[in-house]
Amino acid sequence: MKKITVLGSTGSIGTQTLDIAAQYPNQFQIVGLAAGSNIEMLSEQIRQFRPAIVAVRDKTKFSALKNAVASLDYSPILLAGEEGVVEVARYGDSESVVTGIVGCAGLLPTIAAIEAGKDIALANKETLIAGGPVVLPLVEKYGIKLLPADSEHSAIFQCLEGVPKGGLRRIILTASGGAFRDDPVEKLASVTVQDALKHPNWSMGKKITIDSATLMNKGLEVIEAHFLFGIDYDKIDIVIHPQSIVHSLIELQDTSVLAQLGWPDMRLPLLYALSWPDRIYTDWETLDLVKAGSLTFREPDHQKYPCMQLAYAAGKAGGAMPAVLNAANEQAVALFLEEKIKFLEIPRTIEAVCDRFSAHNKTTPTLEDILEADRWARQEVLALTRSALDYQLPVTN
Repeated sequence: MKKITVLGSTGSIGTQTLDIAAQYPNQFQIVGLAAGSNIEMLSEQIRQFRPAIVAVRDKTKFSALKNAVASLDYSPILLAGEEGVVEVARYGDSESVVTGIVGCAGLLPTIAAIEAGKDIALANKETLIAGGPVVLPLVEKYGIKLLPADSEHSAIFQCLEGVPKGGLRRIILTASGGAFRDDPVEKLASVTVQDALKHPNWSMGKKITIDSATLMNKGLEVIEAHFLFGIDYDKIDIVIHPQSIVHSLIELQDTSVLAQLGWPDMRLPLLYALSWPDRIYTDWETLDLVKAGSLTFREPDHQKYPCMQLAYAAGKAGGAMPAVLNAANEQAVALFLEEKIKFLEIPRTIEAVCDRFSAHNKTTPTLEDILEADRWARQEVLALTRSALDYQLPVTN
C-alpha cells in the first residue's frame, strides 16, 4: 500500500486522485490533505479518508474547519495558511505527494515535499515552468522521482519507457484547441468569459480552461517538457488534435513515432504517476477506435494563439522569464475571469510585462529571484491595466 498526500484536494486533480484512492483502498492510503477554501468538501474528504494531517490555505476558514471535524472519532492535525500547506507537503511517512494546487502557489509546498524525500506526482505545471532552475537540482540532490500526472507529459513519459538514452528526436504535444478552435480569429475580440469556459472535450477548473482557450496551456507545457525531458525548445512541436484521443507523441532518431492514446480522462495519468512502474487493472471504459472515429491533426494558428510564441520566447530566454510569463498569465486570466479585461488583452498584457522584465532577467536565478519575479509580474499586470480601470485588485501569490 502506497501512502499519499494530496495538495489541492478539493480541486479537479485532487478529487480525481481521491476517486482513485477510494476505488483502490488496498493500493493507496491518504496521509495528508491540503485545500484552498472549500471546507464542506474538505470535511467530507476527511471523514472518508481519515488523513493524519489537514490544512486549509484560507486562514479565515480555519475555525470552520475545526468545527466541521469536531464530531469525528479521531483528531487529525489541523493547520492553516501557506505555511500549513507546506507542513502537510513534508509531513510524515507519505511516499508520494500529488501537487494539484493551481498556479505558483504550488511551488513552495512542492519544494518542501522534495526536501522531505517524497516522490512527486506532478500536476502543478508551475513547479517546473517557474521553478525549474531551482527544482531540478533539488530533485537530483534528494534522489526523488518526479512523475508527470497531466495527460500530455504522462503520454510522453509512457512512450519513453524503454527508449535508449539519446533515442529521442522530437516531442509532439497535442492540443484540443480550446473553446475557440473552430472560430475565426476575428471573433475573439468580442468573446465573453462564458464563451471561453466552454471547453469542448475536458472538464477542468476555470483558469486552465481559459489557458486552453488561449493555448497558453500548451505553451506552458512546452516549457515543462523542456525541463522534464531535457530536450531543446526547437525540438518540441504543437499540433491541434480536436478529438483529444492521442495525448502526445514522440519521434525517435530513426523517425519512428510512438503515441499514447485513450479517452479524455485525467484519472489515467494520475493513476500511472501513483502506481509507476506498475500497471493497475481498472474497469474503466477501454478505448474503441471505431467508436472514436476519425483522428485529425492540424497546425495551430499563430495569429489566433499568440500565447504559444510568448511561451517559446520565455522558455528560450530562460532564467526567471518563464516565472514572469506564468505569473503575468495568472494575473491576466484572473482579470479576464472577473471581466476586467477583454480576452485579447491577455496575450498583449503578458507580452508587455515580459518585455519590461527582459533587461532584469538573470541566467541562474535563485528561489528568491523567482519568487520576486513572480510578485513583480503580478504587480506589473495590475499597473498596466489600472490606468484604464476604476478599481484596484489585491495581488495574490
